[in-house]
Amino acid sequence: MNDFAPHLAANDIIESDHPRIQALVAPLQDAASDPADLARRIFELARDSAVYSPYVPFYERAHYRATATLDRGRGFCVQKAVVLVTLARAVEIPARLVFVDMRNHRAPQHLIDILGSDLFTWHCYGRLFIDGQWLDATPAFDRALCEEYDLPLVEFDGHKSAIFPAKDKAGRPYVEYVTHHGVFDDVPLAPMLAAWDSVYGAEKVADWRQSLAVGGRMA
Repeated sequence: MNDFAPHLAANDIIESDHPRIQALVAPLQDAASDPADLARRIFELARDSAVYSPYVPFYERAHYRATATLDRGRGFCVQKAVVLVTLARAVEIPARLVFVDMRNHRAPQHLIDILGSDLFTWHCYGRLFIDGQWLDATPAFDRALCEEYDLPLVEFDGHKSAIFPAKDKAGRPYVEYVTHHGVFDDVPLAPMLAAWDSVYGAEKVADWRQSLAVGGRMA
């Protein structure tokens, strides 16, 4: 028998018991016709309530709180996956965080120049338990971003997994999943930051952190 308690628990990052989170999910619960439909509505809220941006603070646990991401209106993959998992746990859907390395063949050149690579290490998405099965869902790229850059929009229906596809709408290489780091009930901040230092260079990550700390954006 599965013990879902760890996958339903709230903590300082996954604030599923926060009054604001409870207020967000209440109308979704009222409108949903079944668990899959509820999961779809939660996914769309997580995907589109904050625009995708890597130019946000990332070096403290507080930076990953669902309420912090919603307040900023911006977040990168890990922060938006935390929003999804938080909303899911708030409606008693067991949920976890999946971490992988991926290559984004459609990544903007300015971001590749900053990172020195098209490899996005410790990319994150959610894994939800719905109707007896674990399903993966990637809420990272919001609808507006996908429309602006003509990227495939990830749409999750609560019945099958929905992550970035291998090819874009024109059949060009898009996302390649390279390494699977594991499934977690909380944000593994220390190994994630260590991996960024290793892959991108500790000096480059420190420069990025300093730029964001003073409200700037690395060009």
